[in-house]
Amino acid sequence: MSVVLYTAFILLTGGERIVELVVSTRNAAAAMARGGREYGRKHFPWMVALHTGLLLACIAEVVVLQRPFLPLLGWPMLALALLCQAGRAWVIRSLGEQWNTRVIVVPGAGRVVDRGLYRLMPHPNYVIVAVEGIAIPLVHTAWITAIAFTVLNAVLLLGFRIPTENRALKELG
Repeated sequence: MSVVLYTAFILLTGGERIVELVVSTRNAAAAMARGGREYGRKHFPWMVALHTGLLLACIAEVVVLQRPFLPLLGWPMLALALLCQAGRAWVIRSLGEQWNTRVIVVPGAGRVVDRGLYRLMPHPNYVIVAVEGIAIPLVHTAWITAIAFTVLNAVLLLGFRIPTENRALKELG
């Protein structure tokens, strides 16, 4: 029964990500219509693959390797994953129409956003994603997925995404 509930949780998470992509696509199109310039196109498909792979790997590891639901681990990880969802919503709300899953800079658009979680740190969404990448798999002890996502996400974020975003943001200033 826990595998069915976990699969439902993963599918709901995937559905939420699809809603985010709809919002992102709308915001990205609006930014491009205002003269936006996209950075980091080459790494974007890798990000999509990694995030899709996370959700698929969660289910696969739990089913194929028969990972158990351990309440002392699972419930806190579920709470943390849900807290991350609230954080994602806060990030999206803080950035408003500037939020999207790509790195797009609109020349002359103004200053970098410094409200919401952005008052506390420069890349809160990436911190949230990193925590989610651990919490979501560990809801049902998919520890291989948690480790693999964490390592690959760190390489992608630290090696490509954050440097690309920082270069793009310098153009705003």
